[in-house]
Amino acid sequence: MLLIQPKMLNIDPGLRVGLTYDLKSEHLESGASEEEVAEFEDHETIISLGQTLTQLGFRVDYIGNIFALVGRLANGHRWDFVFNIAEGVHGLARETQIPCLLDAYQIPYVFSESSTLCVSLNKAICKQIVIASAVPTADFFVVTALEDLEGCHLKFPLFLKPVAEGTGKGISSKSKVTHRDDLWEQCSFLLKRFQQPVLIETYLSGAEYTVGIVGTGKVAQVVGVMEVQFTDNTDHKFYSFINKKEFKKRVTYNLASKEIEKSVGNVALEAWRSLKCRDGGRIDIRLDDKGIPNFIEVNPLPGLNPEFSDLVILARLNGKSYAELLKNIVNSTLKREFPKLLSGLHDSQQQQVGEQAPAFDLTAIRPPADLITRGIS
Repeated sequence: MLLIQPKMLNIDPGLRVGLTYDLKSEHLESGASEEEVAEFEDHETIISLGQTLTQLGFRVDYIGNIFALVGRLANGHRWDFVFNIAEGVHGLARETQIPCLLDAYQIPYVFSESSTLCVSLNKAICKQIVIASAVPTADFFVVTALEDLEGCHLKFPLFLKPVAEGTGKGISSKSKVTHRDDLWEQCSFLLKRFQQPVLIETYLSGAEYTVGIVGTGKVAQVVGVMEVQFTDNTDHKFYSFINKKEFKKRVTYNLASKEIEKSVGNVALEAWRSLKCRDGGRIDIRLDDKGIPNFIEVNPLPGLNPEFSDLVILARLNGKSYAELLKNIVNSTLKREFPKLLSGLHDSQQQQVGEQAPAFDLTAIRPPADLITRGIS
């Protein structure tokens, strides 16, 4: 990837940023499947992210996953702030694990705080919050056990997915159901496969859009709105795991019209603010049969692969480089956290431990194999 030379941020050039992430390769080596590691990062993403942050004027320290972070913290290492894209592995609050740990050590971090990450991962709770803020979203029902279906009276067609997964995991051509027998069969499969509740929604028949957002609160702005269109190479017209994985032949991305950008973007911003999201991310929207934009879900820890992540594609289609996108995300963090840094709370110039950021080493601290794979198969 050819990186441009963006303008440096107006900050202390010694400001030290830790980078936390989950690598796909580590989990694959421990026996996880491609689907189970779909949300994790590849080497290209981590290297590109680190290089670009360095170009923006930071001293980057490649920390790694939560186990590596625990070891580093225990050894006295500290950072001015952490750029966290770690998805976590276990539990319905897995995305909050590193942010909660950083909160305990009073270390600032990029992207949403732990409370937002917790409710955002649970799609049912997330929908309840946006409903309370009058954001349109499809009617839904949550199934924790198969017998709960007796109480589901939503009208067909319906759409099923795990309540707390991302990257299209658990979504396939069988996710849209039109008969009760199919509903029971697919719900049974998802309950067994993912060992978590199933979210059932009224199917939204209109076009699907993803909205990129940068910033926090009232100053949050839409980066762009693009329609996710499906080619003849797929037999289902929604963003499933296989459609995302094979996007080059199954999906095309096109910027929305100005009219659609305004209506869809406004709904996305309302949802973003109601969920207290910070710095950068995506909101997925789908139109109902009346053309009304409905909130589907939020991604407060967006993918940042320089070539194929949706937020990066959105920025690129709107004339923004990878470096400009990251600069805008980090600027949002600095506006919020810079007073803490100025007070000397995490003065990198006075660090006694780990003063020199180590090189990117994929063989750094790693968790036991059973801790990686336990509970995700």
